[in-house]
Amino acid sequence: MFYKKVNLLIKFMNRTPLRFIIFFLALLGAFGASAQFRWGPTVGVNFNSFKFKQKILTVDQGFGESAGINGEMMFPGIGFGIDLGLRYEQLGASLNMGDFPMWEDSYGKERIYIHNIQIPFHLKFKYTRFQGFEDYLAPFVFGGPTFDIQVAYGKCDAMKFSGGDLGLTAGVGAEILKNWQLSASYTWGMTYALKAKVLTDYSAKNRTWDIRVTYFF
Repeated sequence: MFYKKVNLLIKFMNRTPLRFIIFFLALLGAFGASAQFRWGPTVGVNFNSFKFKQKILTVDQGFGESAGINGEMMFPGIGFGIDLGLRYEQLGASLNMGDFPMWEDSYGKERIYIHNIQIPFHLKFKYTRFQGFEDYLAPFVFGGPTFDIQVAYGKCDAMKFSGGDLGLTAGVGAEILKNWQLSASYTWGMTYALKAKVLTDYSAKNRTWDIRVTYFF
């Protein structure tokens, strides 16, 4: 099982997103000299569901949590910057598998847990032209790709897991007293997170609401 997870991680990292990350880091290095960078701890909660290709069974939204480190690189004078981070996030939802005749004898309401290492790379715009009021409150918007690497998941013999997925995130928030940031976002899964073992191409993507608090040093 350990070697299988390692192979899944290697396959995920060999995909196109890794080349994007390398390009993105090179871009950060090119502009980093003029940017203002800071970082800090972040915690949050999420509400997740799975979007299946065909509506064979129903899904109940699940509650999860996350924690990690967030970084912010802002370019002075233009209001634009980059959010990036490294965090643990637990996602999950309940599959009402007993609704589908194929599974009703073996499964009922199955709670699915996915434990991810999450790497966000988001463009950010913060409005700070309030003639000093931005020291107390400054709104911002952000969006971009979010990469998930699955490190563990709950057992469900009817499903197999992808090893990782790519999402597209959009969100809004506010910076309070220069150091605190409160944000809310929605992530659309672009690639599948899990699929049925015995059905052809019956897969599901994540749909996730996140609420997050970050303190920047």
